[in-house]
Amino acid sequence: MDNKTVRRLKAIVKDENVLTELEDRVCYSYDGTFKRGIPAVVVFPANTQEIVQIVKLANEEKIPIFPRGAGTGLSGGSIPQEGGIALVLTRMNKIKEISQEDLLAVVEPGVVVERFHQEVEKLGLFYPPDPASLKTCTMGGNVAENAGGPRAFKYGVTKDYVLGLEVVTPLGEVMRTGGRTVKNVTGYDLTRLLTGSEGTLGIITEITVRLLPKPKDKKTALVIFDTLMDAANTVKAIIYEGVIPATLEIMDKITINCVENHSKIGLPVDAEAILLIEVDGSKNQVQEDIAIIEKVCTANNCRKIEIASLPEDRERLWRARRAVSSAIVQLKPTKISEDATVPRSRIPEMVKRLRAIAEKYRIHLPVFGHAGDGNLHPNILTDKNDPEEMARVEQAVEEIFKAALDLGGTLSGEHGIGVMKKPFMEWELGEVGLDYLRRIKQAVDPNNILNPGKVF
Repeated sequence: MDNKTVRRLKAIVKDENVLTELEDRVCYSYDGTFKRGIPAVVVFPANTQEIVQIVKLANEEKIPIFPRGAGTGLSGGSIPQEGGIALVLTRMNKIKEISQEDLLAVVEPGVVVERFHQEVEKLGLFYPPDPASLKTCTMGGNVAENAGGPRAFKYGVTKDYVLGLEVVTPLGEVMRTGGRTVKNVTGYDLTRLLTGSEGTLGIITEITVRLLPKPKDKKTALVIFDTLMDAANTVKAIIYEGVIPATLEIMDKITINCVENHSKIGLPVDAEAILLIEVDGSKNQVQEDIAIIEKVCTANNCRKIEIASLPEDRERLWRARRAVSSAIVQLKPTKISEDATVPRSRIPEMVKRLRAIAEKYRIHLPVFGHAGDGNLHPNILTDKNDPEEMARVEQAVEEIFKAALDLGGTLSGEHGIGVMKKPFMEWELGEVGLDYLRRIKQAVDPNNILNPGKVF
C-alpha cells in the first residue's frame, strides 16, 4: 500500500490507530484456524463516520477491506487473504442502552459477549447466545457469523435475537435495518440477510438485540456413559420425552481425557462419553425436567448422574466444556474445528460415521459439541507440517461434510463458511443457489471491496 493511502487513513482515524509495521500486522493475520494472511495495513475506526470514509477511500483505490472483531472465528472469515485493510472494530465497544421496558439492548460491534452478558444479568435480564469464545469474542463478530453456542438447543442462535442493525454498505453509505419492535415485516428481511453474511455485504456498526427475563432456576447434570452410542441414543430419548434442556452437550473419551489432563476438573477418564445437560425455568419446571432426564439416562444405560444446583458446582462442570478447545491441542499442534450439523434424530448415525472416518484415515478425531441441536464438533488434530497426514485430513474433511449432507444436515451450524468450507458450498446449495448468493454480492458490492475471497 502506498504512503499516500496510509497518510489518508491516518487523517481519518489518527496516526496511533493505523498499524503498518510487519510485526504489528502479523498479529491480525490469523483467527482460530491455521489459515494466515498478512494485511497491508491495520486500521482501528472509532465510529460509523470514520468507517464511511475508509470504505469510500477503499472503493476509490480498489483496496479490499477485511472487517474483524476479536479474531476468534473458526472458518477463516476475517483473514485478509489479499492484503488490503484489516478493519478492526474493537474500539467501538459501547453498550449504548439496555431497556428493561422494551426487553432490548443497543450495542456497538466491539462489545465483548461475556461483558454484555454480565451487564444485562445485573438487571435481571438474559441474552441467550453463548459461544464458547464468549470471554473474548465480540457482538459484531457473533452477528457476522451468526454464532450459536450450547444454549442454542432451547433458545436459538444469534439471528433469533437481532432486531435491527446499523450498517455501512460496501459503497460507503449508512443503512438501518429492522428496528426496536418484535414484529417487523417491512420489505425484505435485510437484518436476517446481513446476520451471518460474514462481512461480505456490509460492516456492522450498531446492533439492537432482544433480551429475555433471566430464568428463575437452573440445574446442571453430568451424565457418564460406558459407550458413546448409549450417550448419543440418550439425546434422542430426552427429546422424545418432550424435555427441551437449555443445553445438551456431548464429549467423547478422547475429549474427556484431554480436558482432564489440561484442567484437572475430576472428569471420569475411563468413561467412553459424558453428557452435560442444563435445564432452566421455574423451580417446578426445573425439578420436573431434571427428574425426567434422570429417568431417561438410567433407562439408556448411564453409569452415573451428578446433579449440580449451586452456582459454584455448575461452574465447575461448565469449566470442563469451555476448556475443550484449548485442551485437545495437546494431541497435535494443528486443530481443524468442524461444525457440520445433522437433524437431531440422526446424531447416533453421525457419531458412527465419524468414528469410521477416524479409523479409515488414521486420524485423531475427538467428538464433542451441541448434541441437543445436532451441531457436533468433530475436531481433527493434525500437524500442518506433515504433508502426508494433511492429505489424509483433507479426505477426511470431505467425508465428514458428505456424511452430514447425506443425513439431511448442513456444512455449518455456527462457525460460518469463510475460506474453510467454501469449496463445498455447491454440494449443499446447488449451482443455482450458489449463483443466487453471488448475484446478491455483486449487486451490493460491485467493486468486490468487502471481504473478498470468502464464502464463494
